[in-house]
Amino acid sequence: MFLVHLRKRLNGRSEAGFTLIELLVVMLILGILAAIALPAFFSQRSKASDAKAKEYVHTAQVSIEAYATSNSGRYEGATETKLKELEPALTNVGTISVTGPTGTGAPTTTGYQVAVTSTTGNVFAVRNTAGAITFPCTVPSGASQRGGCPGTGTAAGTWG
Repeated sequence: MFLVHLRKRLNGRSEAGFTLIELLVVMLILGILAAIALPAFFSQRSKASDAKAKEYVHTAQVSIEAYATSNSGRYEGATETKLKELEPALTNVGTISVTGPTGTGAPTTTGYQVAVTSTTGNVFAVRNTAGAITFPCTVPSGASQRGGCPGTGTAAGTWG
């Protein structure tokens, strides 16, 4: 009986179309695939946003080094405004933090820290302490995803 029904369907003598069961099975499979793919997609969006912040902080690093070159090798006096004057690409960045090498105060003669906050809330920085360059990043407390800041929990990690 099944073979007769299948033969009629293949020969086109039966009614064309899909049964309700076939449509439900296809919808179920598509739902399962979407449930698997969507979380990965959202993770990629946060990583892309963090990659943009890393790009901006690197541009800020190049800009502050250019500032020091024209200032007898000193970082003192470098500000967000001066970095944006040296590098017009930084005008698109919301806020660039320019501090001393400890993350507070003003840049010193031999050190600085430039930091950019991503739209995910992660903060990416480049720190120069007397010629030793490090790349710290922090995740806001309560963040469910780390994005492009490696490490565990909300502890500071390094990205470079």
